[in-house]
Amino acid sequence: MNLLKALAQTSSMTLLSRILGFIRDAVIAHAFGAGGLTDAFFVAFRIPNLLRRLFAEGAFSQAFVPLLAAAKTQKGEEAAKNLIDHVSSFLAVVVFITTLLGVIFAPQVVYLSAPGFRADSVKFNTTVDLLRVTFPYIFFIAMVSLSAGILNTWNRFWIPAFTPVLLNLSFILCALLLAPHLSAPIMALAWGAFFGGILQLLFQVPFLKHIRMLPRFRLALHDAGVKRVLTLMAPAVVGVSVGQISLLISTVFASYLPTGSVSWLFYADRLMEFPTGLLGAALGTILLPSLVKHHSLGHHDRYSDLLDWGLRLTLVLTIPAAAALAVAGIPLISTLFLRGAFHASDAKAVDLALIAYSIGLTGLIGVKILAPGFYAKQDIKTPVKIAIVVLLITQVMNAVFMQLFAHAGLALATGLGACINATWLLVGLRRRGLYHAKAGWGSFLVKIGIATLVMSAVLWWGQGEAQFWLTGSTLSKLVRLIPLLLVAAVSYFMSLWLMGFRFHHFKKEGA
Repeated sequence: MNLLKALAQTSSMTLLSRILGFIRDAVIAHAFGAGGLTDAFFVAFRIPNLLRRLFAEGAFSQAFVPLLAAAKTQKGEEAAKNLIDHVSSFLAVVVFITTLLGVIFAPQVVYLSAPGFRADSVKFNTTVDLLRVTFPYIFFIAMVSLSAGILNTWNRFWIPAFTPVLLNLSFILCALLLAPHLSAPIMALAWGAFFGGILQLLFQVPFLKHIRMLPRFRLALHDAGVKRVLTLMAPAVVGVSVGQISLLISTVFASYLPTGSVSWLFYADRLMEFPTGLLGAALGTILLPSLVKHHSLGHHDRYSDLLDWGLRLTLVLTIPAAAALAVAGIPLISTLFLRGAFHASDAKAVDLALIAYSIGLTGLIGVKILAPGFYAKQDIKTPVKIAIVVLLITQVMNAVFMQLFAHAGLALATGLGACINATWLLVGLRRRGLYHAKAGWGSFLVKIGIATLVMSAVLWWGQGEAQFWLTGSTLSKLVRLIPLLLVAAVSYFMSLWLMGFRFHHFKKEGA
């Protein structure tokens, strides 16, 4: 399997999802702006997202995918199918009960997750109503993530990467078509999440049938595979919880800041998710099965080489992306969101958060590349221990930076925390002998730095005065922004080419 080709396929599907995600956010910004109602929705949707990552994409995937890949490699597909049936049945029961409790105790959940909303009864009650509709999303998306783990193990990477497109389409259609017919239009976004979860699950069913891995309900609590997943999930839940608790605490801090702060952070985070999902999530996804196979077969040198390839590819794309977000924030934000109820003051506030977030982009993506180096060996405890310490450090930075930079301080703390986490993981891999850096890293980083400076200069000079982006029409901004981004990208890659970089240097075969 050509990993670069697999990455291109996965990233292209993720790109489509991200483009629709920006359209979704533009629709939301136009219809609802950045105020109390959007604050309520983003808090309500963040809570099921937290549990989704506990039960599904995060802890579950970290525990389940390495075991499934090992079972497929060492014992064959029949053993893998039994593991899928037993684990999926257990997951479905647990998540269904959790969903039911979340709907019942929605007021208490909102009270704990956004205590600053208590001062505004309308905002608090709206958040509760939104949460009761969005909470079932975690059941559907947990099953979607289970399916994604199976499909990724069978190298069907593009299918899970495409699936989020359906969620974005659901949000867009509900915001445009359903909202005008509701007494509380913001509720359309909650129904968008609900229907989007169902659509994503139904989409993956035919592909699971094709590879003959569609789960059957066979609850077996004493199955060895289930016990092993639970054993590995225990520290994984803690690890994923740390990251999500950090986001939740940031929301708690932001709920005490001026109205709109939660929304400003959300829109900045959405821009950050573009390179994070396009590269970090995609690369981490395709790396894990190959790392598991190399570990199972005892190919230690290939294991290290794969990590080195992932890190180099990460940096060659992440460093310029971070610089572009920091330098061209106003053009990007104003083109995507500045219309309707979203004002110029909102664009400037989002830009401050985006600059702060961009400082940690390399760390955010680096964690997604380095953590699989531990997961593939079924070592989840080490990343968890690191994450717990980083959580504590991040909250100290939150408390300090919020006083200095308001909402942007929370973004800065998150980014710096991610950099600390990634550095710690890298040191841990080297100390355990799992990763040995190949020669040439010094010149590699210097060349990336020079090319990034060239690209940043092009962006800075080409964007001109901020007033154009804050007052111009969407069409005029698009006509100027698209060529500017293309020229900046060409300047970056041309600079690398002149310094000796070639496309074939990054080709890599997986397991």
